[in-house]
Amino acid sequence: MRNISCCGTDCGRCSYHGNMCAGCNECAGKVFFMPEGNTCPIFDCTVNGKKFSNCGECKEVPCEIWKNTRDPQYSDEEFQKSIDDRLAMLRELAVDSENVGHES
Repeated sequence: MRNISCCGTDCGRCSYHGNMCAGCNECAGKVFFMPEGNTCPIFDCTVNGKKFSNCGECKEVPCEIWKNTRDPQYSDEEFQKSIDDRLAMLRELAVDSENVGHES
């Protein structure tokens, strides 16, 4: 089973996963890069606020919170690719969930 965060990040592909971070879902958004005790704003909005399982359920994705939650090491191009990759993952999750129970 893949470990996909609410924003579409594949935690299993992250070099920090298993070392510094259990993954967004497992730590309820209190990931390693957030200041102690703080929740990632994307997780806070999506899961805690809107009660969605992921951002793909929100009509505003990608929103200002996504645009403001940026790895400072990313160039503009890398950041846009990150957004595109996460949106693709969220679309894939939506298709997968639609197909649950429809297999023969």
